[in-house]
Amino acid sequence: MTDGTTTGLPMDDVDGADGADGADGADGVDGVDDMDYASPTLPSGTRGDSGRGRGRASGAVGGTGGRLRAARLGPQDIVRLGGTGLRTRPLRVFLSALGIAIGVAAMIAVVGISGSGRAEVDRRLDALGTNLLRVAPGDTLDGTEAKLPHEAVPMIGRVPPVQQVAATGATDAHIYRNEHIAIGRTGSLEVLAAGTDLLPAVGGHVRRGRWLDSATEKYPAVVLGSTAAGRLDVYTPGTRVWLGGRWFSLVGVLDPVPLAPELDSAALVGWPAARTYLRFDGHPSTVYVRAEDSQIAAVRAVLPATAYPEKPGQVRISRPSDALAAREATESALTGLLLGLGGVALLVGGVGVGNTMVISVLERRPEIGLRRALGATRGQIRTQFVTESLLLSLIGGLGGTVLGTAITAVYALSRDWPTVVPVWASAAGIGCTLVIGMIAGLYPAVRASRLSPTEALSGS
Repeated sequence: MTDGTTTGLPMDDVDGADGADGADGADGVDGVDDMDYASPTLPSGTRGDSGRGRGRASGAVGGTGGRLRAARLGPQDIVRLGGTGLRTRPLRVFLSALGIAIGVAAMIAVVGISGSGRAEVDRRLDALGTNLLRVAPGDTLDGTEAKLPHEAVPMIGRVPPVQQVAATGATDAHIYRNEHIAIGRTGSLEVLAAGTDLLPAVGGHVRRGRWLDSATEKYPAVVLGSTAAGRLDVYTPGTRVWLGGRWFSLVGVLDPVPLAPELDSAALVGWPAARTYLRFDGHPSTVYVRAEDSQIAAVRAVLPATAYPEKPGQVRISRPSDALAAREATESALTGLLLGLGGVALLVGGVGVGNTMVISVLERRPEIGLRRALGATRGQIRTQFVTESLLLSLIGGLGGTVLGTAITAVYALSRDWPTVVPVWASAAGIGCTLVIGMIAGLYPAVRASRLSPTEALSGS
C-alpha cells in the first residue's frame, strides 16, 4: 500500500475525499443510487498530500470512504445472460415458442397463399389476355330476351381495332348419354352452335380429340366442355351421344375456359350442322370480340350500335377479365378475415410468453437475490428478463416464418401456383413477435427488478 492506493478491488471507480471535502464518502456508504443498497465500507488508506485522491480501474482510494459503480454489460453479455435462462428450461421454452410460431405461421400462410393466388390470376390473365369483350342480347320492353341480328358478327368484324370475333348460338336441343335417359334429365347442359374460329377467340384448348373444322362442322359431330363431359361421363372421341333426337359423334373434349365459363357446361356443334339437324335459327346468342388493348374502351363504346344498330339499348357488353378481378377482390376480403384470426393466435402466443416469464421470475428469486447482492442494478435485472422474453419471442417468430413459408409452398405446389411469400409479411411477423415479446416480458422484468436482495434470497 503506497500513497493511499489499494489494488484489486472489484469496482470500476473508487472516489475518496478528505475531511474537508469528503462528505460524499465519509462513511463509505455512497453508491446507493447505483447499487440500490449500501455497499460495504472500503478499506481506508493513507491520505494523499492534498487529501483528494481519485482512483481509476486500478482501485485507487482516497480518504476513509468511496463510491462503488456497477460494471456495464455489453450487448453480447446481455444476449448471453438472457439465453442462459432459456437453456435451463428447454421444454418450457419450446412450448412457449410454439404458441408464437403458430400465430406467425398462420399469418404468413394466409398472406402467402393469398399472394400466390393473385399471382396465379395475374399469370392466367397475362396468358389469356384482358382484351376480350362479350356481347349478348339484353331484354326488350316487354321483358323478353332480345335477339342479335344475323349480321352482328360480320358488322363487328369491320371495326378497325377488332382483331378476332366469334359467336355461339343457343338451340332448343338437349344432350343425353343415350336414348334411354328421361327427357327432363338434361343435367343443365346447353347445346350451342359454334364456328370454327370460336376456340382461338376465347383462348380455349382441347384436352382430348380435336376441335371442329371445315369438315366436321357440317356433320353430326360434337365437342363437349369440361363440365359437360364429366356429367355425361364421356371422354373418349368416337363415343356416340344422344343429341336433339339423333346420334352425334364426340370429336373432342375441352379444357376449362376461364374467360368463357359458360362453354364448360355446353355441347358445341358446328354452325351449319346446327341449322341442318337442330333447326337452329342462326341468331347469335353470344359474340366474343378480341380488340387491341389500347382501344378496349373505344371498342366497347361502339359495340352496341354496331351489333344492333336499330336497338343498341338491347345489347349488353361485359369484359370477362373483370369477373376474375372481382373474384380476386372477394378473396382479398376473406384474406383479411383470416389474417385477423392469425393475429389473435399470435396474441394468445404472447400471453403464453408473459405467463412463462412470470413463472420464471418466481422460480429464480434466489438467483435474482444473489445477483443483486453481488452488485447487479435494477436496470440490469430488468434488461436480463426483457432480453430473455425477446429471445423467446424471436425463436417463435423465426420458427413461425419457416413454418408459414413451408405451408404456402406446399399449398401452391399442390395447386400448380407460383409460390409467393411477400418479404414484408415475414418482416412484419418477426417484428410483431418482438413487440409482443417486449410487452409480455415488461411486467415480469419490472417485478424481478423490484425484489430486494434480502427478500429474494430468503424466498424459496
